[in-house]
Order: sequence, then C-alpha cells, then structure tokens
Amino acid sequence: MEVAPVAVLGGGPAGLTAGYLLARASRPAILFEADETVGGLARTVTRDGYRFDLGGHRFFTKSREVEALWHEVLGDELLVRPRLSRIRWRGRFIDYPLQAGDVVRKLGPLELARCSASYAAAAWRPRREAESFEDWVSSRFGRRLFELFFRTYTEKVWGVATSELRAEWAAQRIRDLSFGRAARAAILGDGGKVRSLIEEFRYPRLGPGQMWETMVAEIVRMGGDARLGAAVTRLAHDDGRVTSVELASGEELAASSVISSLPLGAVTEMLDPPPPPHVLDAARGLRYRDFLTVALVVRGEDPFPDTWIYVHDPEVRVGRIQNFRAWSPAMVPYADRSCLGLEYFCFEGDATWNASDDELVAVATSELERTGLVPAGRVERGWVVRVPRAYPIYDARYGDRLATIRSWLERLGNLQQIGRNGLHRYNNSDHSMLTAIRAVDNVLHGAGHDIWEVNADSVYHEEDADPEHPYRRAPETPASVRALAPPG
Repeated sequence: MEVAPVAVLGGGPAGLTAGYLLARASRPAILFEADETVGGLARTVTRDGYRFDLGGHRFFTKSREVEALWHEVLGDELLVRPRLSRIRWRGRFIDYPLQAGDVVRKLGPLELARCSASYAAAAWRPRREAESFEDWVSSRFGRRLFELFFRTYTEKVWGVATSELRAEWAAQRIRDLSFGRAARAAILGDGGKVRSLIEEFRYPRLGPGQMWETMVAEIVRMGGDARLGAAVTRLAHDDGRVTSVELASGEELAASSVISSLPLGAVTEMLDPPPPPHVLDAARGLRYRDFLTVALVVRGEDPFPDTWIYVHDPEVRVGRIQNFRAWSPAMVPYADRSCLGLEYFCFEGDATWNASDDELVAVATSELERTGLVPAGRVERGWVVRVPRAYPIYDARYGDRLATIRSWLERLGNLQQIGRNGLHRYNNSDHSMLTAIRAVDNVLHGAGHDIWEVNADSVYHEEDADPEHPYRRAPETPASVRALAPPG
C-alpha cells in the first residue's frame, strides 16, 4: 500500500528545511507555499538589479547541525562578513551590541551619576520574579537605564507599552551586562572586561533569499515536490490524526503527517472539525506586529560603513536602517549607488501600513535626512514591501492562549508545529531550522523530540570563547542572551 506524503506547510526557513531533509531522505513529501516566492520574512527582494532583505538576516548559530546544513546548501556562496552596527540615540552613535563601557563614556558625567545610582539601587533591591518587560529590565539595569535605552525603542518596535510585554521576551533578547564592571573598565581601565560578542557572521553572497531559493531547487532536484502559489485552507482530521490538506483551489490531498510553519492561530482555525470555542478564541487572540521596508537607492558612495543602525530617536518613525552593500557587495549592481533599507514597525491597517508607496518613500527620504545620514537630494528612488504577521507579540495573555492551543493540538499525533510563527515564539532563523530538523527526525525515526522545547529556555547567546573563529565552536547548549536585540 502506498504511503501518503508528508505535508509541509509554509516555505520559510523552517518549512524549507523540513522539505529539504525529507527529500534528501527520499521520503515522499509535498511542500505548500501560498506565495509565489520562498523565504517568508527572510526572503530577498530584487528590484531593477538591487537586492534587499526584509530586515537584516545574519547567519549565526551555535548548532552544528544548522551550520552544516547551511554549508551543504550554499558552500562557498556563504560568505563571512564583518559586523558593524550602532544605535542612534539623542543624535549620538553608540556601539551595538551595547558595550557598556562605550555607553558609560557617552552618557556624560551627570547622566552617568544618575544611571549609576539607579543601577546600584536595583542591584541591592531583592529581585522578585518579573512579569513584564519593564520590570525585568528595570530590576537588572535600573530604572534610569531602562528609560534611556529600552523604553522608547521597544515601544516603537512593538506598538504596545513595555508594561504589557512579557518578561519572557526580555529574557530571550537581552544580555545581562554588569554596569559596574563596565564602568570600571571605561573609567579606570582596571580590566573590568565585558565579554565580547561575535564580530562577524555568515551571509549568502546574494542575500538570504539565495539560501531558500537554492533549497527549494534542491528539493525538486532530489525528487521532492514544492508547490508555490498553493495556499492551504483546511486540515481534515479524524481519530487524533490529520488525514488530508485542502488547498484554496479546492484540491484535497491525503497526508501521512503534517509539519506546519504557518501561523499557529491560522492553523488552529483551519482544522475540520473545528476545536472547541475556547481554543478558537485563544487562536484569534494571538497578536502580531506587522512590518514594512522602504528600500532607497542613494547616489554616490556608501553613506556609512555599518551593516545596520538602530534608530532610538523618538522624533522619527524609522526603527532600523540597513546598508545592503555592507552585507554583501553583490547586493548592489552599481559602484556609484547604495541601497538602504528603512524599516517601519506597524499594525496592518494603521496609517503607516495604509500609506501609499510614494508617501512612504517620501517619509523615508525625509527621515534619512533628519538622522543626519543622507541628504534628501542624494535619494534617487525607492520601493516598499509590506510584511504581515512579522513578529509574534508576547503580550499579557499570550502565555495562557499558547497553553490552551498547544494542549488541544497535542491530541493530533501527526501534526507538528515548527518555526517562529508556527510556535508563536520569537525564534531566529537558525532556531526555526532546528525545530524543522527535530520534526523531520520524529517523522523519519520516531525520535520523540518535543518541538516546543527547542529554545524553550529563552537563552541564545552570541558570545563566543574564540572570537577569531566563532564558527568553529558550536555547542548545542546555549550559553548567554543576546544584547538588546530588536527584531531581525
């Protein structure tokens, strides 16, 4: 009897990894992607020869399995790139990841005294379990540093108060620096060294989309099936198993199992028969932050050397500015032109999202000049790309909603959720790929991995014992938390 194929839903990093590994193992599988292109938020867009990311996507991991897979797919096309990124704060540029010594030097003596007193008070105060992002940061860095460096940018990115974001997100994204040790290093030079973060990363020569485009081509070459422009709308299930998937076209295909990277709430609502009302309510309550990129072509030499700059200044709406030539020279077709990506975080349907492309290009051009980076007269043209459901929001009720959905979905023994949106977890692309690796291992070998536990401890560090060779050490056990990391 012929075994029905595995249905892989979604053509982002997680879904493509699953489809690739199943094809490599000669296991019948069909990958379904609603869009005509692959990569999801990590895709690379091409306009008139200019290539740009939807957000910057560095390739850095401490998973040997993921690292090996990257090299297997791209080989020498996977470049090693230097990292240079800064924060624009009150008209100044501060090193990013935050080097506390640099922060101390640029605060000035009065602000330094205030921050030191606030930090000391937080350090001596008994630390209680924090519920919100605001509480978590304030208890570790002091209220003053929270107000200066965390509140404005975080609320710009997420569109909600820092008191509403959960502490889990802070624990996943912020490195616990010692302000006192850094102050000694900056002022006294007494060796109060802060451990460094990686200064280089992997990056495909033609942008991250090159990884995903190569991967889908390899799936087909190895005999697998990848269907683009094929939106899944219904998942039929019976007796604790998903039995088939139905497409928007009306076509229905039997499935032996399902590996899904589609948004968790959307998958819950696709199930037929439907889950109970309280489960559907939880699914509909999951929230996302949407996002758009305005890519601008700039005449002349590169305006700054950074790969990207975070913009904390509240007087402009842009959150981050990418310099794509700094990521890879091959991203820009002309030596006398640059391509910059200005990122705006919004909600689908709000004024920013609904503005016309021409309006957004004009706003981005004006804000680029207001930051002091590029005069408006150097901007030649631009394009806009909108991305719905880009980032899962860790709001006050997300944990309860997630638990409700997960508890019900676990009744379906052959459905596995993977990736950022599939788990409604703020994973990086390497973590998303690792969830796919574990899910395929379950399908092929009955390994019994709990996909929800991949990166569940919310710990992911870029620190490395050997900064000269960060890719030679890749332990499976994570060691620290990334510093003040916004989306991307």
